[in-house]
Amino acid sequence: MAEQNTAAEAATTPTGERRPTVIADELHIVYRVYGGGGRGGAVAALNRIVKRQPSQSVRKVHAVRGVSFTSYRGEAIGLIGSNGSGKSTLLRAIAGLLPAESGQVFTDGQPSLLGVNAALMNDLTGEKNVVLGGLAMGMSREQVRERYDGIVEFSGINDKGDFITLPMRTYSSGMAARLRFSIAAAKDHDVLMIDEALATGDRKFQKRSEARIRELRKEAGTVFLVSHNNKSIRDTCDRVLWLERGELLMDGPTDEVIKAYEKEMGK
Repeated sequence: MAEQNTAAEAATTPTGERRPTVIADELHIVYRVYGGGGRGGAVAALNRIVKRQPSQSVRKVHAVRGVSFTSYRGEAIGLIGSNGSGKSTLLRAIAGLLPAESGQVFTDGQPSLLGVNAALMNDLTGEKNVVLGGLAMGMSREQVRERYDGIVEFSGINDKGDFITLPMRTYSSGMAARLRFSIAAAKDHDVLMIDEALATGDRKFQKRSEARIRELRKEAGTVFLVSHNNKSIRDTCDRVLWLERGELLMDGPTDEVIKAYEKEMGK
């Protein structure tokens, strides 16, 4: 009961209000692609650099357009939308990896972004990458040692052999993604953002992952999940943000938003 009270207290302010973790205020993210292309493009670009002349061709991609929302501790929030709708860009902006063109992002605590391309070292063994990944997330060596067996067991890497002792370059994409998620899930997070990581495992691993996300919520963290698997969103999230062409079309309870999305997309 004491642990439950601690989580509940962490999820609220001293006045009893829900504690916000991420506030996006009219957020705009714009990518700029420089260069003219065509024959001699590299030479022309070099000349401009030497002469300190600006590029004559700059293409702007408005990836996120005026998105505003507030997330709270204890929430699991799904992000849905068609390819190129701005979901991953939004997560990268929350993580502080992309600057805002205008608007602002405020976070309470340290956001952690986990994507299927999250970099570990392919030439290192799985066991060394567990240590490396744990340290990179802020765990002490003692904490990594304490959680090592649980990380390996959760990932299922050794279910069909002693793969944890092999270099990660020998892993399938699914095995590598499972190990990355398992490392990230071993730590309690203020804000954990997961970009398609659950789509790479089998159903057994997905169920373990969904259960762990629910535990993170109970521990007063906030989880954002990008997925094209609506069932995973339904099973995991209590709230959904629907983005299209960088705009936030809908923000509300999971069933309500997914039903509207599926109706619009003809699913």
